[in-house]
Amino acid sequence: MQLRRLGNHGPAVSALGLGCMSLGLADAYSSGIDSDRKAVELIHRALELGVTLLDTANIYGDSELKVGQALRGRRGEAILATKFGIDTGHVNAAERGISGRPEYVRQCCDASLKRLGVEYIDLYYQHRIDPAVPIEETVGAMAGLVRSGKVRHLGLSEAAPATIRRAHKVHPIAAVQTEYSLWTRDVEELILPTLRELGIGLVAYSPLGRGFLAGRFQSVEDLAAGDWRRSNPRFQAENFTRNLALVEHIRSLARQKGCTAGQLALAWLLAQGPDIVPIPGTSSLARLEENVAATAVTLTMQERASIEQFAPPGVAAGARYAPAGMESLNH
Repeated sequence: MQLRRLGNHGPAVSALGLGCMSLGLADAYSSGIDSDRKAVELIHRALELGVTLLDTANIYGDSELKVGQALRGRRGEAILATKFGIDTGHVNAAERGISGRPEYVRQCCDASLKRLGVEYIDLYYQHRIDPAVPIEETVGAMAGLVRSGKVRHLGLSEAAPATIRRAHKVHPIAAVQTEYSLWTRDVEELILPTLRELGIGLVAYSPLGRGFLAGRFQSVEDLAAGDWRRSNPRFQAENFTRNLALVEHIRSLARQKGCTAGQLALAWLLAQGPDIVPIPGTSSLARLEENVAATAVTLTMQERASIEQFAPPGVAAGARYAPAGMESLNH
C-alpha cells in the first residue's frame, strides 16, 4: 500500500482509506453492522491490508464505538479521522441542524474522544459548515483543540473555496472532504484548484457513487425498503435508468482491463492526483479486499481518455442529495 500525504503539513496516510459510516448501527444514514465482532474484524483486516486512514463521525450511529474497540492495543497503526458539526441533539435525522459554535466544537470533541477511547484524534473535521457562525470562530476553537493535544490536524467537509481560504488563514487545514467520483466531478471546477493552491489534501467520500458505480444495482428494487438511497435523486425513476448507462460503460472497460467496475472507478480517482485519497465504505470483507486491490490497477492514457469520453463532468442524472441535503453543501 502506497502512502499519500494530506496537505503540505498533514499526516501520511494509505492511498485508500476506509469509510466507517457503514459500520454504525441504528442510524438513519446506514443499516450498519449488527455485530461489534464483525466490525472489529473488518477494521483489523483493513489494517492488515495496509489501510491506515479510518474515517468516522459522531453521527454514524455507534461507528465511533466500534472503531475505538478495533483500535484497542493498535492505536498506533491508524490515522483516525472523525467529525462534528451536524447537531445530534435531535433523534430524527431530518430535524438535525448544523452547529459550528465554539463551545459545541469542544463538547463534540470530548464526546468523540470518550466514545473512541483514545487520547487524541489525528484529523478532526467540521462535517458541515454553519453559515450562522463565522468560520474563523469555529476553526479558532478547533485550533484550540490542537494546542491542547486533543487533535493533531484539522479538516473541513463540503466547504466552499472562500470558506476554505478563510479557515486556512486561522489554522492550516490538512484536508477537505467532499464527494468525488466518476459521477460527481464538480469538485474539479473550483474546489480542487483551491486546495492545490493552498497545499490541502482532498479526501473523496462516496468514490463508488454509494455502490452504484460498482454495478451493484440493476433496479431500485435491489435496494432494501428502508434504504435511504431510495430518496436520493440519482437512484430514482428515470435518473436510475440513465445512470445505468454510465455503469455499463464502466463495466465494459473493466472487463477489458481484467478488473471489477468498482476497481476501475477507484483507479480512475487515484489517478487524478497524489493529493487525493478515496475512502470507500463497506461492511463486507470481500468488498474491502476488492477495493484495496484497486490500488494495483494502473490506467493507460488511452483508457483514461476513454473514461473521459463516457464520464465527463456532469454526466450523472440527478442531484447528489435531496433538496434538504443540497442546502447544507458548499457554504
